[in-house]
Amino acid sequence: MKPKPDIKPDCPNFSSGPCAKHPGYSLDELKDAPLGRSHRSSLGKGKLAEAIDKTKKILGLPDNYRVGIVPASDTGAFEMAIWSLLGPRGVDVFVWESFSKGWATDIEKQLKLDSVRVFSADYGKLPDLSQADFTNDIVFVWNGTTSGVKLPNGDWIPDNREGLTLCDATSAVFAMDIPYEKLDVITYSWQKVLGGEAAHGILILSPRAVERLESYAPPWPMPKIFRMTKGGKLNEGIFKGSTINTPSMLANEDYLAALKWTESVGGLQGLIKRSNANLAAFEDFVASHDWIDFLAESKDIRSNTSVCFTVDLPAEKVKEMVKLLAEEEVANDCGAYRDAPPGLRFWCGATIETSDIEAICQWIDWAYNILNNSG
Repeated sequence: MKPKPDIKPDCPNFSSGPCAKHPGYSLDELKDAPLGRSHRSSLGKGKLAEAIDKTKKILGLPDNYRVGIVPASDTGAFEMAIWSLLGPRGVDVFVWESFSKGWATDIEKQLKLDSVRVFSADYGKLPDLSQADFTNDIVFVWNGTTSGVKLPNGDWIPDNREGLTLCDATSAVFAMDIPYEKLDVITYSWQKVLGGEAAHGILILSPRAVERLESYAPPWPMPKIFRMTKGGKLNEGIFKGSTINTPSMLANEDYLAALKWTESVGGLQGLIKRSNANLAAFEDFVASHDWIDFLAESKDIRSNTSVCFTVDLPAEKVKEMVKLLAEEEVANDCGAYRDAPPGLRFWCGATIETSDIEAICQWIDWAYNILNNSG
C-alpha cells in the first residue's frame, strides 16, 4: 500500500465552474468597487466600459468587434444570440457534450426552426466538421467543458462563409488561441478561465452579426433582456457600458481584478502558457500510469482547461475516489459531469498553479491504489 503523500495542493479547488480564483487573490482587490452607486452614473459606466476595453485589448479582438456585458452568465449571452440571430437561414449544430446538446435542444424544441441539422459525437470525440454547410448558420462550442474535448483550430471555417458562426467559447477564452475573425458570435463567462464571479456574461459580435441584427427581426416575442436593437439599429450603449439590466458592480470589480492579474502574468499568451503547463503535468502523469487516460480520444482535441479522465475502476469506486480526495481536502469538485461517462474532471486553467497539479497527481495515485486493493 502506498503511503499518503506528504504534499497537498495549496489550493484544492479544481471545479470547472466557478473556477479557482487567481493566485494571491484577496477581497482587498475589490476595495474600489463603486458600491451603492448607480451603474448608469459616470463612475459606474466608466467601470463597465473599462472591463469592456480591457477585454478587447487583452484578447486582441478585431477593432470592429463589439463587446457587451449581459445578464445570466455565458448561458444568458448565448441565449441572447440564438434567439436574436437565428431564423433567416438553415442551422447546423455540432454536438459533442452536454452544453452543445443543450443548444441543439433549444434550437429544435424551443425556437422550433424548420431547417436544422444536428451533427453529434460521443463524449471524447468530435463530430465530422466537414459536414458543415456554410450557407447555413453554424452553432458550436469551442471547448466541451463536460467532455474535455476542444476544437483543434478554426481551419474548417471559411472566410467567405455566407451564414454566421455562433460559438459558445466559455471555457476556452483566455486559455486557447482562437481565430476570432472566424467567429461572428463569441460568448463566455467571467467564472471560467479568469476565475471571476458568476452571474454576468460577455457577448462579442462581429460586424456580420450586427448586420444580421439590423436586417432581421425574429417572428417570436423577445424578452427585454434579449433585445439588442432599438428602432432597427444596434443598441450601441450595451457595448459601451450601459447594460440592459442592473449589473453587480462588485462582480465587475472582481473581473477587473482578474484582468489586472492577467496583465501581470503576461497577458493572453501568459494565460495560455500557464494552462498548457498544467495540462502537460497531467500528460506526464497519464503517460506513466496505465490505469488512467484522457477521455478525449486524441491529443490534438484534448482540452487544456476542463481535463476529463477515465479511470480503470468500477463507476461506484470512481465516486468513492472523488469523495476520498475531498475528505482529504486535496481536491474539491473533481467528479465527472453528471451526464458524462464516469470519471474525473479537473480544471487546469490559468488560475491553477502547476505545482498544485503535480501535487494532486500524487493523491490521485494514492487514492487509486487504496480503492483498487479494497476488494
